[in-house]
Amino acid sequence: MKMKLQIGVIGRGKAEGKLYAAAEELGAEIARSGCVLVCGGLFGVMEACAKGAKRHGGITVGILPGKEKGEGNEFLDIRIVTALGHARNAIITRTADVLIAVGGGLGTLSEVFLGLNMERPVIVIKGFGKVEEVAGIVGDERIYFADTPKDAVRLAMELMGL
Repeated sequence: MKMKLQIGVIGRGKAEGKLYAAAEELGAEIARSGCVLVCGGLFGVMEACAKGAKRHGGITVGILPGKEKGEGNEFLDIRIVTALGHARNAIITRTADVLIAVGGGLGTLSEVFLGLNMERPVIVIKGFGKVEEVAGIVGDERIYFADTPKDAVRLAMELMGL
């Protein structure tokens, strides 16, 4: 049985406007591509992405920071309770085959660097601030940039040989 590509989406815990719309479209693209969404399971980018994936028949996995399944957003199929707080970022990055960043701050940057340390490719969707700037400064050859959510998923699949 062939395993599905697991795409980890990382980004801001608060999102609205263009950022929310981009994350929702990213989730839709992940589902349309037959991949599994892995995220932190809470709100903002995580919720928007899961919402987009669910609307297109995708599978959504939330790696939750707390002790309760109920803390996750309503669009999750699978809720993994860790009681690890931000340390759950290591589980997200280890579980994902590839990471896609949509905006974000320090928490997202920690996931970018964990992903690189775990030899995961990281794709940054352009136009959403600090993560893009820092990733550009780092200059690691495993950091890629995409203009749109569709481009990001297409690139993720190419990087994984699909």
